[in-house]
Amino acid sequence: MGRARLAELHGVATSYEPAPGRTVQVPEDTVVAVLAALGVDASTPRSVREALDRHDSRLRERLLPPCVVVRPGRAPRLSLPEGTALRVRAEDGAPHARGRAAAGAHGTDGALTARTRGGGAFRGGALTGGALTDGVLTEGTPDGLLMEGATADGPLTVLAALPPGAHTLLAETPDGRRATAPLIVAPDRMPLSPVRSHGFLVQLYSLLSARSWGMGDLGDLADLAAWSGRALGAGFVQINPLHAAVPGTPATPTDPSPYRPSSRRFPDPVHLRIEDVPEYAHLRGRARTRADQLLEAAAALRTSVLRDGALIDRDAVWALKREALELVRTVPLGPGRRAAYCDFLAERGQALEDHALWCALAETHGPEWRAWPGGLADPRSADTARARAEHLDRTDFHCWLAWLTDTQLAAAQRAARDAGMDIGLVHDLAVGVHPSGADAWALQDVFAAGMSIGAPPDAFNSRGQDWGLPPWRPDALAATGYAPYRDLLRGLLRHAGALRIDHVMGLFRLWWVPEGREPTEGCYVRYDAEAMLGVLALEAHRAEAVVIGEDLGTVEPGVREELERRGVLGTSVMWFERNYDGAGPARPLSPEEWRADCLATVTTHDLPSTAARLTGGHVELRHRLGLLTRPLAEERAAEAVEVAEWLALLGRLGMLPEGPGDEEAAVKAVHRFLLRTPARMVGVWLPDAVGDRRPQNLPGTWDQYPNWRLPIADAEGRPMSLEELVASPRLRALMAEVARLAPRDPGALAP
Repeated sequence: MGRARLAELHGVATSYEPAPGRTVQVPEDTVVAVLAALGVDASTPRSVREALDRHDSRLRERLLPPCVVVRPGRAPRLSLPEGTALRVRAEDGAPHARGRAAAGAHGTDGALTARTRGGGAFRGGALTGGALTDGVLTEGTPDGLLMEGATADGPLTVLAALPPGAHTLLAETPDGRRATAPLIVAPDRMPLSPVRSHGFLVQLYSLLSARSWGMGDLGDLADLAAWSGRALGAGFVQINPLHAAVPGTPATPTDPSPYRPSSRRFPDPVHLRIEDVPEYAHLRGRARTRADQLLEAAAALRTSVLRDGALIDRDAVWALKREALELVRTVPLGPGRRAAYCDFLAERGQALEDHALWCALAETHGPEWRAWPGGLADPRSADTARARAEHLDRTDFHCWLAWLTDTQLAAAQRAARDAGMDIGLVHDLAVGVHPSGADAWALQDVFAAGMSIGAPPDAFNSRGQDWGLPPWRPDALAATGYAPYRDLLRGLLRHAGALRIDHVMGLFRLWWVPEGREPTEGCYVRYDAEAMLGVLALEAHRAEAVVIGEDLGTVEPGVREELERRGVLGTSVMWFERNYDGAGPARPLSPEEWRADCLATVTTHDLPSTAARLTGGHVELRHRLGLLTRPLAEERAAEAVEVAEWLALLGRLGMLPEGPGDEEAAVKAVHRFLLRTPARMVGVWLPDAVGDRRPQNLPGTWDQYPNWRLPIADAEGRPMSLEELVASPRLRALMAEVARLAPRDPGALAP
């Protein structure tokens, strides 16, 4: 019982439900290992008792919790000695408010309730400035608002009306004890676009133009956004994560998955359009000659993908771009560009310096930082401090790359908005980072050592999943005021109109798997969802950005409802939208039964393309790779029944006037269906628009299938350039239908 209580106090679940009504107990060894990763020794009965005593003692002694999160209508409770003075130092450093916990005070609403140990309460909420007279704020005080208590007739409301931000709450007791805590003041909801939008979903690397260096780049993204906004009335382009990857070595190629990055805080410079760097035009002499040679090599690499059927080779692309960038760096920055670069360095600060230093050290010692010599595995060691001086030039090189990438991301978002897009770029936040990468090195204090996140066993995967990504420690995040999380979101939202969050359920809980154990031996660890959503709302509010949560798969009760209340759009994929009420076979949902607050799509990067689904091609592919769990004939039959159900519904709704048997007509029909739903955003998977049959990623495969390395192709599997895509009659016909049926009012339905 003691260990179970200790686990509960730290958000560690000792059981889980893989299916309704079925409970599975977590192994004791797992609970002990997870608590150890949280800094709690639960290995023996004695250590459990001591840990419980320490926890209770800390609760009695502390004045403030590690972090206080405030939003309208949400009142965190604080237990404070009577007479405790409270002050707020705002994010800008100004002392906005101060007050005192008084016995006998209480109220019914507000943003902060400070429950005194004498039985009263101090309640905070609306701040206008001034002194308290019968509960009304009147005259001002020099250093903010003086609050000498609140009564039942006039409860103070102070903290909720502080400007949204990451402030500091300070407390001082009458006997002189002091404490501070981060105070997050967050909006209640995420921003929402005032109009309904439709747009493309695309994996950027797969979008090669006649100017690409072997994979899609930020110049291609800007072109796609500008064209689709102006010519098609599109409101957004959603792309894969552009996070920096762990670099490859001669023995180990770079992992092409965008969902297993080195850093989520900075984009990868492999996405740069080299010719768009202003200094490139000023290369002269031998540098110009060599740059021209690299341009020819890049053209050959592009041709090998688009014409010869070669796979996208990220390492080969980066080798050419890195050499070209080394040449470009010899061109001095002009005064204005130099000033802009210095501003970027100052703005991104320590995070950028750490990231760039990791990149420099990885060039010398390889990317596995745990094997680095001396004290370099510790980013704050004396050895690492010396390395900062020794690698100053290479560190600056990687800072410069981050700045160049940031400027081209900004240009792509400007191109999107200039083309009339309401949202523009929709960036993607991966659920975690590579354990050998820059973030895991620089932020060791907030990652749980020896743990990996994944998924428990379920009806689709009896062995569970281990994604090989270290989880954030919820206690460490709270202790920092969620600073790493805030910085991450702010960086991603710099040049975005919306942010998609992969596995958004991870804001509530994550499945932790101890190192060396099977995924079946993991357990759930809970996060402070109020804080995680509050920080997300704060940064989305600052950026005026929409938030989309990938909420597919197993979702615990109440999570989707809470996300909807907070303005996080869900993800609705047509094939999964069925009525699972348990009363007979799950039927496809009709359009009016869909939720409005979602991004609606037919498919995603992890699922078969629509053409492959309609023709059964994805079943044949999985059969060839040995991935089927049932006989081929049985899989074919089951898939045919599911597709027939959807086509029958489309026919009854009059959305398939061409009749059955026409694949291109069926692709149009499923998009007509999406546009009949009330979904706020409707996404078209770009490969679907040209009949591509190949998935970009086939879950359950590693080297059996070229995941994340395929260019967009037509129905015959012929790779297509961006120029060919925009000229495709099939794409134009589909998007003309989408534009015709897409209402601008979020609540309207297409006729």
